[in-house]
Amino acid sequence: MFWEIELAMSDFNNGYARPLPKTADMAVDAGLRAFMLGVYNKLALGLVVAGALAWVTGNYEPVQQLFFARTADGRIGLTVLGMVVQFAPLVLLFGSMFFMKNPSARGVNLLYWAVVASIGAGMGLLFLRYTDASIASTFFVTAAAFGGLSLFGYTTKRDLSPIGTFLIMAVIGLIIASVVNMFMQSGTLYLIISAAGVLIFSGLIAYDTQRLKMTYYALGGDKAAMAVATGFGALALFINFVNLFQFLLAFMGNRE
Repeated sequence: MFWEIELAMSDFNNGYARPLPKTADMAVDAGLRAFMLGVYNKLALGLVVAGALAWVTGNYEPVQQLFFARTADGRIGLTVLGMVVQFAPLVLLFGSMFFMKNPSARGVNLLYWAVVASIGAGMGLLFLRYTDASIASTFFVTAAAFGGLSLFGYTTKRDLSPIGTFLIMAVIGLIIASVVNMFMQSGTLYLIISAAGVLIFSGLIAYDTQRLKMTYYALGGDKAAMAVATGFGALALFINFVNLFQFLLAFMGNRE
């Protein structure tokens, strides 16, 4: 579900942000640090909640059976509830584009936790496909990469907007390739898609971090708008983190 989610969040400031500054060469102040810390704290808590839900749905058998089932040939499939959970983030995000034209902090907060919960529950499938050790090691690698990429996006003076536009278009290409591979079932193409996904979402982490910084200055101290921006920013970074993690699993994950 990575591609539809990213497309839905490609302009997470829609509906509240003013025009963004043309340059990223700005002094760092206490207000910006507090704003970014609020985003990162919300992201971290979201990852904890999603991880806990993924572990429960993937390891606690009574719950696991509600979401996942093995087919006759031994493959892992989804139950009806599992399919609902897998598609829930897509529905929530695209629905928010139509029903949250003037988003409030409370509404964005509800959207954030609903998306976190549904993505987390759906990721229980990973515990059925990969070993716990490889999931843990991949998570820590993802966290380290995320930290470095986000720091780059925060500190660089280079305008990443053109790169961000290219990356969003690249996501569309990733969609097409992934849909094609659903029919081809090519292992080679799967690895190519995964490698491209790692590069694309690595870039989006830096881009979205810089965009958050620019948004802070554009909002000019509007506390209500900044509360909304905190929620949307955490959601964009959460989605980027999860997608990077899942693509890295294609290379680092050990199958059960």
